[in-house]
Amino acid sequence: MKDYTMYIPTYEDMLAAHDRIEPFIRRTPVRTSDYLNELTGAQLFFKCENFQEPGAFKVRGATNAVFGLDEEQAKKGVATHSSGNHASCLSYAAMKRGIPCNVVMPRTAPQAKKDTVRRYGGKITECEPSTSSREATFAEVQAATGSDFVHPYNDPRVIAGQGTCSREFIEQTDGLDAVVAPIGGGGMVSGTCLTLSNLAPETAIIAAEPEQADDAYRSFKAGHIIADDAPKTIADGLLVPLKDLTWHFVSNHVSEIYTASEQEIIDAMKLTWKHLRIVMEPSSAVPLATILKNPDAFKGKRVGLIITGGNVDLDKLPWLNV
Repeated sequence: MKDYTMYIPTYEDMLAAHDRIEPFIRRTPVRTSDYLNELTGAQLFFKCENFQEPGAFKVRGATNAVFGLDEEQAKKGVATHSSGNHASCLSYAAMKRGIPCNVVMPRTAPQAKKDTVRRYGGKITECEPSTSSREATFAEVQAATGSDFVHPYNDPRVIAGQGTCSREFIEQTDGLDAVVAPIGGGGMVSGTCLTLSNLAPETAIIAAEPEQADDAYRSFKAGHIIADDAPKTIADGLLVPLKDLTWHFVSNHVSEIYTASEQEIIDAMKLTWKHLRIVMEPSSAVPLATILKNPDAFKGKRVGLIITGGNVDLDKLPWLNV
């Protein structure tokens, strides 16, 4: 089975990905808010990837991987491990192609995300909420199925697919001074780096991370990957560590990584629900939280924020549990 982790995707891979996935994804809208602009002192543009059919940006990378498979491998299906959004997006893409999808998910993953995976035909195997348990359980599943492993982020096909978001974003806004995206494993940030370093090299790329899962921040400052095995944060989409491919992009192209506390994330999430009038998950609120926390870094600038997903359990909203 081909090892994709040794290949660094190119700008041409991103362009090919955009053509491949265009029939299956949405060109998501960009929203603005006069209130949030006044509050931050910046001109903010929100790229609404929560409006994708499976509710998250990860449908881009997943669809690129699924529809890039040859017919022989496609018959065996695809498999992955994910806390939720990649699992649902890969299940969606597999459903569109009519092939099997096996996913390993932490038992603590939000029920809403498990429900979405099953709705798209994905078969779930649960594991403990740690990176080591996730990877060990996945190895068993893949050995049993022979499925193609589509890593949630450390996969050039996935990174190239995620890079299509920033291509659209730049076209929709006529240019930005900076783009801020949440960072966990770094798939979206890497795709952003891949695209903007070629298409708009003058645009700063900034990552936003929860304080309680700040391994990317610490890695960035140390100059090498520092991985936490089981961090805990309400931003459940940002629990995984950087890997070799994503570290390549982060270390070479990211300008800064800012962090936000749990309460700051919740406050930012409430602000966007109220003033953008859209549903977004806690991970998606981290960029705004860091802008509110570091206003001098963004004041007077045109700043793009990627709302990465909108899959939330409405019975367990974070402000109801704090």
